[in-house]
Formats: sequence, structure tokens, C-alpha cells
Amino acid sequence: MTIQSWSDDILLGELQDDPVLSDDLNAIVDQLEKDGTAHVVLDFANVNYLNSSNIAKLLKLRKMLAGSDGHQLKLCGINSHVWGVFLITGLDKLFDFADNVSLGLASIQINDGASDG
Repeated sequence: MTIQSWSDDILLGELQDDPVLSDDLNAIVDQLEKDGTAHVVLDFANVNYLNSSNIAKLLKLRKMLAGSDGHQLKLCGINSHVWGVFLITGLDKLFDFADNVSLGLASIQINDGASDG
């Protein structure tokens, strides 16, 4: 599976195109429901297509984390085709993005450290 615990409080999902994308998003939602919330970083570098079902799962994941204790969802490595979907649907204003996974993880760790102090 392409989902791993980066740390005690961060899940990292290295996503692929469907049907793996749907399975991975479901697995992340299931893991958060079972184990409690964590920050989630999703790597879209290998995703070339986003359908309405995947968008619905991302929105569900965003909603789950928004209701949690300051946990973040960071979408990383979005290519221009998938970015176009976010722009056209207006979802670029709802989600937090990073150019790559390293920047996404660093952003979460910096923000999490700032909220601790």
C-alpha cells in the first residue's frame, strides 16, 4: 500500500491514478476513523486524472480533519491537468497545497510546532 505513517501524527499517501487512487483515499479515511485524526500529506505526483468520486473523497477527508484538533490536509505535487480541475471547480480555495512532499511535510511540522508553543 502507498500509505505510510511518516510520524506519530502524520500520514503520507503516495497516490496513483484510479483505481488505486480511490482505494488509497478510502484507506486513509478508514484509518483516520479507526485510529483517530492525524495530519495528512497526499502526494499527487503520479495522479493524472481526478474524477468526481475522488473529489468527493477529498472533501470528506478535508471535513474530517477540519473538525479535528488542528490537523491539516496538504496536497502536494499537483500536475497542471489535475490543478486545472481544482481551479475550475473552485477547490483551489478550499485545500492547502505544496509544490512537493518535502515542502508539505515541512509546512505541517512548522505550523504544528508553532501551535504547540
